[in-house]
Amino acid sequence: MEPVEESTKERLSRIKLLAMDVDGTLTDGAMLFLNGEQMKAFSVYDGLGIRLAMSYGMKIAWVTGNLTSAVADRARTLGVDAVYQNARYKSEAMDRIATDHGLSKDEIAYIGDDLNDLPAFDRAGFCFAPANAVEEVKKRADIVTQRRGGEGAVREAIEVIVKAKGDWDKAIAAFLEELAKEESGKPGPEAVA
Repeated sequence: MEPVEESTKERLSRIKLLAMDVDGTLTDGAMLFLNGEQMKAFSVYDGLGIRLAMSYGMKIAWVTGNLTSAVADRARTLGVDAVYQNARYKSEAMDRIATDHGLSKDEIAYIGDDLNDLPAFDRAGFCFAPANAVEEVKKRADIVTQRRGGEGAVREAIEVIVKAKGDWDKAIAAFLEELAKEESGKPGPEAVA
């Protein structure tokens, strides 16, 4: 990713919450069905990035027009508790996010890939688009990631935000500390002979 300009760093330094679309952003946009149940593939890179962001103190919110157990299950696995499913009008979901978390527009970033994300862009102080986003979204985004949705675009956005704040090493340390706490409370892997 190209270096971030000082004026952009100033805007990114205010971000306390990253809200994101799911289909096409956290996933590649494919919808697979197995016995009537919608399945989704999520990137482990995005998952680790989300965990790192939350360890660092950044809030994460998912906003999707769909309602699936796959989204709820993945969010629960990562510890994301701000999940807004069945959010047909993403601008309303963004207003609710701001209210629920007591944040101003300038403290919220959003990443999305398609036309239905544009109203959410209007409610965010900073906007990202994954590389696979439609042109209208890319034109409105402050930064277009090099990675595509479902392939680490969210992780890239998180890194841009945290690095712009000058806190990348601090975020890594917080993540590793949390990981060590989790590991110390769990049994190790079983040996297979």
